[in-house]
Amino acid sequence: MTRKRRSFTSEFKQEAACLVLDQGYTVAEASRSLNVGENALRRWVKQLSEERGGITPKSKALTPEQQRIQELEARCERLEREKSILKKATVSSTGQRKYALKLFSRCKVVECLPRPLIQLPRKCI
Repeated sequence: MTRKRRSFTSEFKQEAACLVLDQGYTVAEASRSLNVGENALRRWVKQLSEERGGITPKSKALTPEQQRIQELEARCERLEREKSILKKATVSSTGQRKYALKLFSRCKVVECLPRPLIQLPRKCI
């Protein structure tokens, strides 16, 4: 029979790690009392101590400050991607505009009754 994988909230992980870091419990005692694996608790303790040291984790952050930093970093990455897309679009449209200006500079304007007509050179058509 297979066991279901349990998932824990960031708050639970933080409180469990605080038992070891702040209240002096050993990893074995805290893991037994919380019914959590020792290795998982060790990872949480290590992650919380790194976060308190100012290191942003690669996985989901435990502390609210690091969670906010991760949200802002994700937002910055998204904005950078959008900016590069817009920059490429601008370069593309600028190139098309330059081509159109070059094309129009070789054209003749013929006056017609309703409005002027632009006549393209035979090479362009």
